[in-house]
Amino acid sequence: MDHFHEKPNTFVGEVNINVTDLARSIDFYTNVIGLKILNESKQQAVLTANGKTALVTLEQPDGVMPKQGRTAGLYHFAILLPERKDLAAFLRHLLQTGQRFGAADHYVSEAIYIDDPDGNGIEIYRDRPSSEWTWNDGLVDMATVQLDGDSILSESEEEFTGLPAGTVMGHIHLHVSNIPEAENFYIKGLGFQVVSHYPQAIFTSTGGYHHHIALNTWQGVGAPRRPENSVGLNWYTLVFPSEEAREEAVARLKGIGAAVNDYVTEDPSGNQIQLIV
Repeated sequence: MDHFHEKPNTFVGEVNINVTDLARSIDFYTNVIGLKILNESKQQAVLTANGKTALVTLEQPDGVMPKQGRTAGLYHFAILLPERKDLAAFLRHLLQTGQRFGAADHYVSEAIYIDDPDGNGIEIYRDRPSSEWTWNDGLVDMATVQLDGDSILSESEEEFTGLPAGTVMGHIHLHVSNIPEAENFYIKGLGFQVVSHYPQAIFTSTGGYHHHIALNTWQGVGAPRRPENSVGLNWYTLVFPSEEAREEAVARLKGIGAAVNDYVTEDPSGNQIQLIV
């Protein structure tokens, strides 16, 4: 695996989402996705791949509402597998369970898309080696073409036993209300670089990754923020390589007029971010 999810890069660590039925969601995330429970309480379950690090936390708040349409918020969070053989085992498992899913080859990666029972979007993917990516003028070549599932399945005969310990949160893709505003926040404020343009979307990263954070207006320009108690993204973490790098980001955010309290900020569309080291 390449080293895009460790120092000196800044990357997504964990996502925290609302669900309407915690027991149903735990069943889905453990049996279908293959995460394990790290901690569990009456209204929350913290899920992990390696038994130590939180990757996804599920919350069932009082008075939770179903997913609301046409709002800013989560498009999908993306779980990155260490190797192609891991994707083969996961794909075979999905085919055996009869779970509905989508799939795509993005040149830089091979991806499977699946919705949780509440409609929260999930991508499970593996990266092609970065030496195989094509760059032109600082932009990486990405597309959406048909995935060669047979080729992936032929990679390995291994049975799926859950997500491997080396699994990380690869990226997050968000609906925003306005691309220029989002770009100002993520680029000038947080210090990410734009590495790809797509109709009504930008892909941003640190350290030359194909994307750590993608932003789109596919729910409509001016899409309102997600109602607080509804299904969707509560917050995600950005992991900085050092205290110094985090302080620099805080200063830049304050410089563009973004509020930061106790290392928590939110983008102009209301997506909340916890800045951690």
